Amino acid sequence: MWVITVFENNTYRMFEYESEKQANLALEGLKSSAILSYTN
Repeated sequence: MWVITVFENNTYRMFEYESEKQANLALEGLKSSAILSYTN
């Protein structure tokens, strides 16, 4: 599972994706600071 963590205004949101391709597409559209990570 791929997870994007988005940091905004003293808080954060997390989004889960099944594939790296899906996660990268979502990450391209973000304007906030974010981290892409992988977990089993």
